Amino acid sequence: MSISPRKVIFDTDPGVDDAMALYYALAHPGIDVVGITTTFGNVFVAQAATNALYLSALTGRSIPVTQGASQPLVKKAETPPDYIHGADGLGNLPQRVATAGELDPRSSAQFIVDMARQYPGEITLVAVGPLGNLATALQLAPELPTLVREVVLMGGTVLESGNVSPVAEANIWNDPHAADAVFTAGWPLTMVGLDVTHQVILPLTLFQQIADHHQHIATDTLCHAVAFYSAFYSQRETTMGESLACYGHDVLAFVVLTNPELFTLQTGRVRVAVDGLAQGQTMMQRKAVSYPQHGWHYDIPHTQVCMRVQANACKAVIEHTLLRDWIRKPLLALIS
Repeated sequence: MSISPRKVIFDTDPGVDDAMALYYALAHPGIDVVGITTTFGNVFVAQAATNALYLSALTGRSIPVTQGASQPLVKKAETPPDYIHGADGLGNLPQRVATAGELDPRSSAQFIVDMARQYPGEITLVAVGPLGNLATALQLAPELPTLVREVVLMGGTVLESGNVSPVAEANIWNDPHAADAVFTAGWPLTMVGLDVTHQVILPLTLFQQIADHHQHIATDTLCHAVAFYSAFYSQRETTMGESLACYGHDVLAFVVLTNPELFTLQTGRVRVAVDGLAQGQTMMQRKAVSYPQHGWHYDIPHTQVCMRVQANACKAVIEHTLLRDWIRKPLLALIS
């Protein structure tokens, strides 16, 4: 008996590691990307939407893409990190081919609500950027946690040092109020944070191998982006060694869906510090004890948090999936 692919809405701010994650999802037979909702983060939201359309069109997919949150719910917006992802989010591509495709006119939050109502109990939300779209969707439809199958987010950290402060991971720090709303909403939630993503180091040679194998503009584009991204990490992180490499980050949010056996999870309440020096910190209640503060009362739902990962096995899964025969003819625009 065949099992239908899991319906996924990919909430993203592409972003190099977002591009890795998208192509992993499109390549994997167990995932059906039914929509891409975009947000600010690695780039401004208009660029994120442009990148989502472009990346999907290069692989021959016509997937609904929406534009969503352009700034945090409360805090002041930060300037996108062009030194990490490039000003265009994809390593400053030297050129882009003309591709077909237009944005869905709905907001990202409205699209999430509409799809959850159309397919109750079937939609998995995979969110790998700041969480404003999910928080806004919760405001539009408070019943949303009962309509989606589950939420998987790449963000946060429990024990590992943060990457924008000693305690904060970038996605959560970019919109901490939205993140806290998502962690306390009551849907089945899995957090894939720096505790595991900093353990999976992907060499640039892997993406060169994938590009050489496919001989296709989509994987050439990904390889170019990863080269830029790897240059940043190889200069900053001693863990990369002497070769060009980078963290997988966002792609692990999909690997935990397809290969959950590779992760060790711990369950507990998670809250987010919304201001002060600890802004963006994801605080996890790791012991079953009673605390007097209201923010840790028993009505706060639990989150599954990835604490350990089989890194080599993850890399093998990513390699195997992206080497599959999954790319279609690009959706190119007609130029008169």
